[in-house]
Amino acid sequence: MAVQQNKKSTSKRGNHRAHDFLSNPATAVEPGTGEVHRRHHISPNGFYRGKKVVTTKQDAAEE
Repeated sequence: MAVQQNKKSTSKRGNHRAHDFLSNPATAVEPGTGEVHRRHHISPNGFYRGKKVVTTKQDAAEE
């Protein structure tokens, strides 16, 4: 029969399988382009809340 050698602390016991209950990150749809991105983050095309805030490599190649 297995006998535990050391007592498992309450914090370790509470964290057991905590990752099983994680949910997916919240996503938003960019109003101008229709892209799906994480909320409060810049979209892959460099838009945030409908405005272009970052120039991307594609933008530099087009100019």
